[in-house]
Amino acid sequence: MSGEPILEVRNLTRRFAGLTAVKDVSFTLGHGEVLGLIGPNGAGKTTLLSMISGTIAPSEGSIVFEGRSIVHLPAFRRAHQGIGRTFQIMRPFPGLSVLDNVAIGALFGRTNTKVLAQAREAARACLDRVGLAKRVDQRADDLGGPDRKRLELAKALAMSPRMLLLDEVMAGLNLVEIDEVIDVIRSLRGEGLSILVIEHVMKAVRSLSDRVMVLHHGERIAEGTSDAVLSDPAVIEAYLGKRKS
Repeated sequence: MSGEPILEVRNLTRRFAGLTAVKDVSFTLGHGEVLGLIGPNGAGKTTLLSMISGTIAPSEGSIVFEGRSIVHLPAFRRAHQGIGRTFQIMRPFPGLSVLDNVAIGALFGRTNTKVLAQAREAARACLDRVGLAKRVDQRADDLGGPDRKRLELAKALAMSPRMLLLDEVMAGLNLVEIDEVIDVIRSLRGEGLSILVIEHVMKAVRSLSDRVMVLHHGERIAEGTSDAVLSDPAVIEAYLGKRKS
């Protein structure tokens, strides 16, 4: 990590009618850094990722990526600039093979190749990386839940991102599968990729994150090292509730 942050978020807010889902959130993400984003269900974590990726517009605030404001750019332009993400609700392109689902990422990502054969070659490399090399010819909508999680990650990697937004890619995986995904994310970080990861698996949060940020009721309530944050009484109360005396 060096120099200016790859991502700078300032006072980001999103309102839905009378509900404020995210309120006045500010943070930075460094080059080659992994920032863990945790908080109870409904805390606004996915809404925050959606504002950064461009699928939801903020009500207020600024988003600067690699020194340029992207707050008014559509999602596909952000993808072309190097922002990739996974989705918590997995919706593979129906009727297409696993290989071609991932090839679409290569066709429309940062490198934006126009040659299908090249896109498929890139897709094979991504599928091999996430452990789906043997599933390339299978219909993507026939995959089970854990393999759909791997597919989501492969699709995002095929976009050749400079920053990766991961939304609970380990949910529903067993312990062996979790360790495998942790290894993949570690290798990506080692290659200099900046990663913002929403996760409830505390083993992953502790082992991967350079810093951890906590959202509760849409507001940032803590930020720091994983050990400091996960031992913070306010964070423990947000997750587990206040103990009765």
